[in-house]
Amino acid sequence: MPLTRVFDGPEPVRVNKWLGQSGVCSRREADALIADGLVSIDGAVVTDAGRRIEPGQTLTLADRAEAVLAAGVTIVMHKPVGYVSGQPEPGKVPAVRLLTAANRLGEGDVPAADASLPPIGRLDEDSRGLLMLSSDGVVAKAVIGPESTLDKEYLVRVAGPVTETALTRLRHGLMLDGRILKKARVTRVEPQRLRFILTEGRNRQIRRMCEMVGLEVTDLLRIRIGPIRLDGVPEGRWRLLTTEQRAALLGG
Repeated sequence: MPLTRVFDGPEPVRVNKWLGQSGVCSRREADALIADGLVSIDGAVVTDAGRRIEPGQTLTLADRAEAVLAAGVTIVMHKPVGYVSGQPEPGKVPAVRLLTAANRLGEGDVPAADASLPPIGRLDEDSRGLLMLSSDGVVAKAVIGPESTLDKEYLVRVAGPVTETALTRLRHGLMLDGRILKKARVTRVEPQRLRFILTEGRNRQIRRMCEMVGLEVTDLLRIRIGPIRLDGVPEGRWRLLTTEQRAALLGG
């Protein structure tokens, strides 16, 4: 089934830029897909690399695009606090700076310094844990595509009163940006530490959820995305996603 996504941004944006920011593929890959006639908007094939998509329009990648994007690489990293997931603002340090031979676990080539590896499932600068960077559009679709049901699991330390009322509200009924959040699995593992399992990833979602029930997040650690766990990857280190793990992410 082709990847289909509705653009919900506030103003028009170039198609290649949006695909790159969404983690579907790199801008360079988006340009190649457009050149091959594999991208359409509202049913019309995009022929101009500078085409902008308007709010509410639907972008579709043709089935053959999956084979093109599957040639990419995926990194599994333990991101420390202080690094940003994607393209940084001035003064910020991107997580790709950690992709050195000294930080690598196991075998595999170190990505080139100019390689495009957008994050699939961002992790805030002040959060840590499992971060996946990938030029594999098929993996990106499986993790953050509109039809993805993969769990994302976090251990979250909070300050404030952890009441049953607060836990109940965190599990269901909260609203962000005008939309009700999907049900979350939230359990207490220590007096001030919670386990969150989500199937969506709104901007700073957990921190904002906690604020709404009178809690402040003091530490946020992502430990799992679907079948991929942080186990065995020390902070600041990275490894390549294996063929078996890629198949598991894709449901195979």
